[in-house]
Amino acid sequence: MMHKLSTHPRYWPLLAGLGLLYLLLTGCASQPKIAPADPNTAARATIVQTAQRMLGTPYRAGGHSPRGFDCSGLASYSYNNAGIAIPRTSAEQFRAAHPIAQQQLQPGDLVFFNIKGRTISHVGIYVGSGQFVHAPGYGKRVRIESLSDNYWRERMRGSGHYFRM
Repeated sequence: MMHKLSTHPRYWPLLAGLGLLYLLLTGCASQPKIAPADPNTAARATIVQTAQRMLGTPYRAGGHSPRGFDCSGLASYSYNNAGIAIPRTSAEQFRAAHPIAQQQLQPGDLVFFNIKGRTISHVGIYVGSGQFVHAPGYGKRVRIESLSDNYWRERMRGSGHYFRM
């Protein structure tokens, strides 16, 4: 005599358990792999937000506070606000930063320029979409510029950051 396993009531709990086990195992096997979150996301956001809050602040030689900034003072102030200490001058910041290619720029990274005939004489904070915040010089105020502008494109010498990788 042939038994029909699926129709006999005493096997229903076993079949239900096997079905549930099958669903659980195939569900676990098909989960997409999620890349780990960038541990620097919060710091990057703080740096960009700090720099953007300083828009309109006057340039001040040697300045590193909301009363007035020079370029490296703005970078240092913004990074310090995110809990990351960086060197004070643009040349020192360039030498100590972890270098990255321009194509890898992310908000919060630093962009370095030669505007005074020295290797590195200016720094800005990349804010995304090809733009950066900086303190441009005497008589000017902290503002946003485009990396695609001819003036900046011709003078850019590198980019870097101080984030843990």
